[in-house]
Amino acid sequence: MIELTEAAAKQIRESASQGQLEGMALRIAVRETPEGGFDYAMGFDEPAEQDLQVSTRGITVLVDPSSQGLLSGTRVDYVELAPEEHHFIFLNPNDPSYVPPDRDNGDSD
Repeated sequence: MIELTEAAAKQIRESASQGQLEGMALRIAVRETPEGGFDYAMGFDEPAEQDLQVSTRGITVLVDPSSQGLLSGTRVDYVELAPEEHHFIFLNPNDPSYVPPDRDNGDSD
């Protein structure tokens, strides 16, 4: 369903440690915008009964029912987009703006 790269998992663990949130699950959500794109959100949270819980790289990821179909097959990475500018990116084949990554450039796993 959802996969974290090692770089993303490392940054999530660091963020949890800095916020004294170790052991909390990571919630990932998505909604469709009126323009047809996807808007992503994530943060630490407690699980709800209806959540899908996925364990990836030692992190529990929570997805609510409204996001499950939209996030199916998504890979979350943490990359440097410009010098000293790192961001989480969502590689989601369900997103209309998704472009598959160039595998010749390597993988951050």
